[in-house]
Amino acid sequence: MMDEGVNKNEDSDSLHVLVIDDDPRLRRLLQRYLNENGFRISGAESAKEARELLKFLQPDAIVLDVSMPGEDGLQLTHALREEGKDLPIILLTARGEPEDRIAGLEAGADDYLGKPFEPKELLLRLRAQLRRLQQPIMTDNVRAVKLGNMEFDPIRNLLIHNNEIIHLTGGEIALLRVLASRPNEILSREDIVQEIGMEEIGERAVDVQVTRLRRRIEVDPKQPRFLHTVRGKGYVLKPSYSLS
Repeated sequence: MMDEGVNKNEDSDSLHVLVIDDDPRLRRLLQRYLNENGFRISGAESAKEARELLKFLQPDAIVLDVSMPGEDGLQLTHALREEGKDLPIILLTARGEPEDRIAGLEAGADDYLGKPFEPKELLLRLRAQLRRLQQPIMTDNVRAVKLGNMEFDPIRNLLIHNNEIIHLTGGEIALLRVLASRPNEILSREDIVQEIGMEEIGERAVDVQVTRLRRRIEVDPKQPRFLHTVRGKGYVLKPSYSLS
C-alpha cells in the first residue's frame, strides 16, 4: 500500500522524503509529523514497494526501517548506493548497538536512529543531512583541491572527474570537506568525529567513512595516493595541490 502526504509549506516544495516502514502506525505518524513541519511525504511498506515508487519519484531523502520482511533496510541501502543514488538515507531500527550503527554506515547510510525515538529528533537529523548537501560553507579555510584527475569543490559540495560529477553521500561529503579544509595536516579520529557530528557512533564511524571515500577518490583504495592513514595519529589528505 503506497501512501503520500500533502505538503503544507509552499516554501519547501522541493523537500520530499520517502518513508519506508512495514509498521503502518509508525509510517502514518512520521508522515503526519514531517508533513506538518514542511516536508512533502511519500510512504511505502516494503523495499519492493519503495522500488516501484522510486521509478517515478526523486525524493530528497529516505527514512528507512532496517527490520523489514523480505529485502531489509541494510540490503536496500546497499543496493541504492550501488545504483548511484546519493540522497541522504536515515535508518530506523530497534537495534541500537554501535555495531549495528556501523553496519548501517558500511551499507551506505548517512545516519542511524534507534527505536523508540522522538519524531522531533528525526526531524532535526533530516534537516542536518539536507543542510550538508544544500548549504554552501562560508569559511576562510574553504578551498578546492585537486586529487589527480578529480577536483573537489567544498563550497558546492561537488567532486568532479573529467567534467562529470562523482556522486557522494552526505557522510562522504562531510569527511572530504573536513580533510580538504586542512590539506596535508594530520587530523585525529576524535577531531574528525567532532567536525562531522558522529559523536554518538564514535571513532569507528570515521574509519568506515574513510573506507567508503577511498573507493571514490583512489585508483587503488588499498594503496591510497591521496587519503593516508597515519598510524596512531589519524588521517591526512594529500591533494595534488590546493586552489585558493
